Amino acid sequence: MATPRRCTVARREDVVGAGPHHVTAAGVDLVLLRVDGELRAFDGLCPHQGALLGEGELDDGVLVCRNHGWRFDARTGERLGGRQCLGAHTVREVDGNIEVELGGGPDSTEAKGQRTREQLPGPRPWPLVGNALQLDAERLHQTLEGWAAQYGSLFRVKLGQRPFVIVTDPPLIAEILRKRPDTYRRIDRMEHIFDELGVRGVFSAEGASWRAQRKLAMGALDHRHLTAFFATLRDVAERLRRRWEAAADSGEALDVQDEMMRFTIDVTTRLAFSEATNTIGGEQSRLLDDLDPVFPGISKRLNAAFPYWRLLKLPSDRRLEHALASVRAWLEDVIAKTRARLEADPARADDPHDFLEAMLVARDAEGRPFSDELVFGNALTMLLAGEDTTANTLAWAVHFLLDAPAELASLRARIDEVLGEERVPAGMPMTRALDDIEAIANETMRLKPVAPLMFFQNIPAVTLGELQLEPGCALCILTRVAGNDPARVDDPAAFRPARWRDGHLAAEMQRSGVFVPFGSGPRICPGRSLALLEIRVVLATLLRSFELERVGRAEDVGERFSFTLIPTNLRVRLHRRASA
Repeated sequence: MATPRRCTVARREDVVGAGPHHVTAAGVDLVLLRVDGELRAFDGLCPHQGALLGEGELDDGVLVCRNHGWRFDARTGERLGGRQCLGAHTVREVDGNIEVELGGGPDSTEAKGQRTREQLPGPRPWPLVGNALQLDAERLHQTLEGWAAQYGSLFRVKLGQRPFVIVTDPPLIAEILRKRPDTYRRIDRMEHIFDELGVRGVFSAEGASWRAQRKLAMGALDHRHLTAFFATLRDVAERLRRRWEAAADSGEALDVQDEMMRFTIDVTTRLAFSEATNTIGGEQSRLLDDLDPVFPGISKRLNAAFPYWRLLKLPSDRRLEHALASVRAWLEDVIAKTRARLEADPARADDPHDFLEAMLVARDAEGRPFSDELVFGNALTMLLAGEDTTANTLAWAVHFLLDAPAELASLRARIDEVLGEERVPAGMPMTRALDDIEAIANETMRLKPVAPLMFFQNIPAVTLGELQLEPGCALCILTRVAGNDPARVDDPAAFRPARWRDGHLAAEMQRSGVFVPFGSGPRICPGRSLALLEIRVVLATLLRSFELERVGRAEDVGERFSFTLIPTNLRVRLHRRASA
């Protein structure tokens, strides 16, 4: 066993105030708290799902995890209402530095697995192209899920000359997600593709660069900012309601995913950039059109057998690059206006009003401003992540509710009870009372997860279960398989939101890796709270004022994978409710 290690984790000026402050020591995540004037250091990952406790908050001597509200005594690390306790570490200030002493650990991290990647089962690869010709990019998830049923929870495929390990076992998925970013990272191809396209943001960043960008993203999406933003969110929802009233009066059939995209784009641009777009009203339809090919284009490149676009650009590649150039021009104008606003009112630097302002006034660990490329990349990341993922979940929720009349009637009755005379939720307390909608969202994401595939690679040599992996092995986790396994979920094919009203079961399914629609661990999606808030507001607005009629048959609704899981052929006709 190794002897305890003493590590410098920060300068004194970096940990001003009570905290919590996230730091790392020898690759270990820690949280620093100042209690009664004394610094305390604890393990930095929540024992529930591995969320970063440094991104939580202190509430009267209690450390609260941001993700699911687990509470820990800031003096002892003991969980309130549970048996778990955070590991404590000796901490001291020496010559202006904060030092933490870590306990001893194994001297070697050499993998000792019993199987190698080459010993895994899997479909037979073809020479040169591997299994690439057996995979359709838009149905990639379905093919891999079919192979999982044939080959088991660990199997291998080849894309070109690169082998991939496919993982569906929940404990192994949970382990991969919990051990990011130091043991596992996003696959390097993703970083290269994003860099080529000029989208260098928090999503594709790794290491120290990710930590600095993550802090800004989490700050922009914390509870305080979302509460202050609610009036704007309500205004956008009210404009969507008026659009739907016009569609109901005209009898127009609506593409559900397109309608939800209009809402999420307008919400994201206002929250992230204070930019009052009106995609709902059609004024920024060009922005909607430009964003449409981005995720499909990235997905196609990510799953290609080799980087063909460096030799020959197909029409889809030209559309992708043209769309990104158009979005870049729009964002550069927004960035220029934001810089001018900061110059005209320097006091805003001390209290940024949105994510873009915070990004422009922030400094990295060396005291330098973020580069223009990082500013643009993160602005585009916020725009893409904010509009596509939430819109898809909303659309899928409508799809399932249309075929579940009892669930729809029960949810509508609860919405009527909570909203009263309101047509749109009037505030955060009213929205928080709509827990039934979050149950609908969770059941929707179990059946149609936004990200059915996630690509990673290990950094050092590791043992994953009984599998020995040398550094840099490509991994793909399938997030839907476990949640549809009858051995883990009762009657998995049924749409039953009631299963999520048991808070203990929901927490266990997330902790164990069975249900990870937002990821898990330190890199859990920073927009999770905003997404669930938007879902509550939109479904409440829709069902409070309208009856829904499906256009076409339910069996004709398909799913298309293009980085996220998109519904196809999903249309509805709205009718004003007689009682609304």
